[in-house]
Amino acid sequence: MRALVQRVSKGSVTVDGETIGRIDKGLVILLGVRHEDTEAEAKHLAEKCANLRIFSDENDNLHLSCLDVGGEVLAVSQFTLYADTRKGRRPSFIQAASPEISEPLYKKFISYLKEMGIRVEEGVFGAVMQVEILNDGPVTILVESK
Repeated sequence: MRALVQRVSKGSVTVDGETIGRIDKGLVILLGVRHEDTEAEAKHLAEKCANLRIFSDENDNLHLSCLDVGGEVLAVSQFTLYADTRKGRRPSFIQAASPEISEPLYKKFISYLKEMGIRVEEGVFGAVMQVEILNDGPVTILVESK
């Protein structure tokens, strides 16, 4: 499992012209799932993302997590995080899991974040979405389960 985590001032996701998720201070997490990923990896990745110390304290040091600052999460499924571009010009998505595997793990990832007390907004799995991200910092971190 792979999560591209961005610290944001605000973020939103729109489908067919309708905003379906919006957050203020927190994290936009773009989530990719591979064929061999499991619920254990979804839980590990959710805990890792929620506890990443990427928010500034009173001394402007990155010592606080999303949980510490009461941040929100906008979670968006994104199979393109597993694009393989090593050969040719067309990315291969062979590493990305099928929807039958990835959607339940995406939902589990979200449920684990909610269990930790984080308010989570989400995109629509498999939909064409417009994601607005106001990256704060900018801070962008790639987190992988393996």
